[in-house]
Amino acid sequence: MTSILLIEDDITLSNYLSDLLKKAGYLVEQCFDGEHGFNKAKSEQHHLVLLDKMLPKLDGVTLLKQLRQVSQIPVIMVSAKGAEEERILGFTHGADDYVAKPFNSQELLLRIESLLRRAKPDIESSSQEHMHFDDLSIDVNSQQVHLNEVLLDFTPIQFKLLWNLLSKQNVIIPKAELHEAVLNKKTGGIRPQYRHAFEPCKAQA
Repeated sequence: MTSILLIEDDITLSNYLSDLLKKAGYLVEQCFDGEHGFNKAKSEQHHLVLLDKMLPKLDGVTLLKQLRQVSQIPVIMVSAKGAEEERILGFTHGADDYVAKPFNSQELLLRIESLLRRAKPDIESSSQEHMHFDDLSIDVNSQQVHLNEVLLDFTPIQFKLLWNLLSKQNVIIPKAELHEAVLNKKTGGIRPQYRHAFEPCKAQA
């Protein structure tokens, strides 16, 4: 199931958004300060981050700037209405989208859905939603991988890497092309902070 990390220090708003997202079918983890939120975001156990700009301990823009050094996870920033300079600053440091308070709940859900759709493994060119290889089963909608019916512990980046490799069997994929497909970022090679994506995955207990 798709997991969203919600980083918002306003407890009332955070709980409202959490309930809204859960009713829409998402798993939600809440953080109430920037430092805790950054540590959770960089673990890459989520599919999207909903990030408030004004946070204690570490503000949203600084958090985003540091996060972009280690992760390309999709991020939607939340700021006060009319804070145009803040939005520009957020986009400059890697925000994928912006919503202003007060926001329309339905619009927020649509923006999340759209961003997640763009961030999914590139399967739009085919009708594949599931792949099976011997005892290995992969589901792109839930982004889950099973081996012998045991759920494996995959981060979103590891899932995208596996999907891209298995969907292009018997095709030589240049490292730079694979890096761009998986991380949505052009580069000449795999940077050290992403090497964990190639490490063996563990089965969940």
